[in-house]
Amino acid sequence: MNGRVVENPDQWIDFDRDRILFDGKPLESRDRVYILLYKPTGYITTFKDPEGRPVVYDLLDGVDTFVSPVGRLDLDTSGLLILTNDTRFAERLTNPDYKVAKTYLVKCADLVSDDAIERLRKGVELSDGMTRPALVRRVRDSGKYSHLEIRITEGRNRQVRRMIEAIGSKVLKLVRTAIGPIEIGGLKIGAWRPLTEAEVRALGGNPPKSAAWSHANPLGRD
Repeated sequence: MNGRVVENPDQWIDFDRDRILFDGKPLESRDRVYILLYKPTGYITTFKDPEGRPVVYDLLDGVDTFVSPVGRLDLDTSGLLILTNDTRFAERLTNPDYKVAKTYLVKCADLVSDDAIERLRKGVELSDGMTRPALVRRVRDSGKYSHLEIRITEGRNRQVRRMIEAIGSKVLKLVRTAIGPIEIGGLKIGAWRPLTEAEVRALGGNPPKSAAWSHANPLGRD
């Protein structure tokens, strides 16, 4: 940095004033990429899996820049997943202080009572503490199953599944249908598309004009 070797990983850098070289070559900023993927069940939200299971990167044909998942969806959960190389944007979506809502459709293993739904709305006790109040509505009851829509502003590990278990039921199917105001819409399962600049801003991001809106195939993958 500015002609001297820096070994402190916490060194503050001003990219507008400091000159940064790596192996004698100047660092160049990459275009920022923002991708929305409809993750199917059976896929792992990692780059590689030691057990050889499918990973979400298998679905990203045509993406020529490395992107990281923003948060995770477990193996048995499908739905919307954002991937990006914009670390500040990712931090905003995952930090609960920003209260970016995630919406899920849940098929429960039995009929859930109104009292149990009210408990979810007020917050339930989990092993890592009380949950925040959630927006919960009964979508329908079919036979012996309840279908609920749950909107939360936290991102704890397997949180929705644990919330349903806390009221004495279990999750049979779980789909994330929205992240903030961004919904699945017509996106097919297993397909991806770039987020628009307006969508990134709607999620609280501040994309530069150099963002790679054209680098991703908007038709995604069927």
